[in-house]
Amino acid sequence: MEKKWIYLDEPDEQIIQDLSKSININPTLAKILAQRGIQSFDQAKKFFRPSLKTLHDPFLMKDMDKAVNRLCDAVFSKEKILLYGDYDVDGTTSVSLLYLFLKQFTSNLDFYIPDRYTEGYGISENGIDWAAENGFKLIIALDCGIRANDRAEQSKKLGIDLIICDHHLPGDELPEAYALLDPKQSDCNYPFKELSGCGVGFKLLEAFCQQNTIDKEKLFQFLDLLAVSIASDLVPIVGENRTLAFYGLKKLNQSPSAGLKSLIKVSGQKAALNISGVVFSLGPRINAAGRLAHAKESVNLLIGESEETKEFADNLNARNKERKEFDQSITEEALEMISKMPSSQKSTVLFKEDWHKGVIGIVASRCIEHYYRPTIILTKSNGKATGSARSVDGFDIHEAISECEDLLEQFGGHKYAAGLTLNVKNIQAFQEKFEEVVSARISPEQLIPSVKIDAEIELKDINFKTNNILAQMEPFGPQNLSPIFGTKNVTVKAKPQVMKGAHIKGFLHEVGQDKMHEYIGFGLAVKAEKIEPGKPFQIAFHLEENNFRQQKSLILNIQDIKFDS
Repeated sequence: MEKKWIYLDEPDEQIIQDLSKSININPTLAKILAQRGIQSFDQAKKFFRPSLKTLHDPFLMKDMDKAVNRLCDAVFSKEKILLYGDYDVDGTTSVSLLYLFLKQFTSNLDFYIPDRYTEGYGISENGIDWAAENGFKLIIALDCGIRANDRAEQSKKLGIDLIICDHHLPGDELPEAYALLDPKQSDCNYPFKELSGCGVGFKLLEAFCQQNTIDKEKLFQFLDLLAVSIASDLVPIVGENRTLAFYGLKKLNQSPSAGLKSLIKVSGQKAALNISGVVFSLGPRINAAGRLAHAKESVNLLIGESEETKEFADNLNARNKERKEFDQSITEEALEMISKMPSSQKSTVLFKEDWHKGVIGIVASRCIEHYYRPTIILTKSNGKATGSARSVDGFDIHEAISECEDLLEQFGGHKYAAGLTLNVKNIQAFQEKFEEVVSARISPEQLIPSVKIDAEIELKDINFKTNNILAQMEPFGPQNLSPIFGTKNVTVKAKPQVMKGAHIKGFLHEVGQDKMHEYIGFGLAVKAEKIEPGKPFQIAFHLEENNFRQQKSLILNIQDIKFDS
């Protein structure tokens, strides 16, 4: 698909010049910072030098005092505490972080992860019953529960106190839990609203430390788990998340926990991990257990001692290879089905009862790469149609699904990703209504993928100093993405080399300049034929450092190419 290029708005020129002088960087980089809300020396200092001392007071979160007091009572009176987490990366890292921290103070601790296939998403009836049967008087639900009204009522009837730590959007009616921690509650005064589920659990433990004058270093040693959750759940890498991710990645790369160390080794990662590295190497392996078997395998790895984690990591790696096979075959089937749909469709809703439930979210994302429109992939599970939804830039798929609520049994999620369950007999009606809703809401521009360019740059201004400043802007992720530069007048002296029939690499230079710059373009082989020596074209690219045989060089990672004619 041809992509539209969007140049981000120009900040005030005086702000750019003042910032450029005050922190001694070139105006192009100052412009990028200003676009991201960093417009003064003090703001730049906080951005480039994040500090754990700037974390918000956890007691600003609604119900935190109640939650901490109940946790303290349970710990110091030796009550049995159950940590209940969702089966994805955010849920399993949440459970693991709380388990590893709290076991320093109590041995009356266990965890419960629901089975994706027999219990489904969120707090399950089986899970509450299991807690009651095994004598638990306190459940801490992590990364789920904000809409679990029935389960809160069930736990209360069984004499179990329920603390919910969630970060999803609440419904109109809140569950009657003992304490409800979720910064997205309308009456919650916590200043930062975009914590991961693991982040909310972390704030509970931070409050526990404050209340009991415990050195927070006892908690900060688990920031590697929190960084994995922040990366994998795709929450914005700004504010508190950026600080937590910054120190969590440092811990992950310098002295990771035993489980994560084994997982890094089995994934073949040799370079330092950044947010992207976690998303594509660690996250899928942690997720693989819940997709194909049971997510308690992931928790066992993450809380494991050093001698046992190698076997756990090998198992997750094998699960991930199996997951890739399912992913590939189902994606091929789905793309074949879409190719037979009318081209006028503004949405995609597909159902096949034997598709593997564990990979349908991944398949939805893959379909969007080929057919850029809001997509829902459904399969059959426990007699119902269950699905995963993924969206395109700027379109709220959760809101669109809520318009079809009369046809659904259950749904929940975020702006760009959601889950849903419905009766199989309602699938066709849902397909038709969802298409109506999307068609009415989506703009033609939202159906065209875009490349958002932060700033134009001349290649002569690219050097190691520029790259070093860019490196200090990490960790990159949602709302603090790696900058994309645009250069309009480049050419080549030789046709690009095509690799594996899909990618290109070679050297290019600015027209009128002699200096050559190495480039690589993943998935851009389709444009190779139009690249001719001496013929100018435009590039949008990330700047990256290549370290080959201890020789450092800068490389242009091209995201897209435009031809002038």
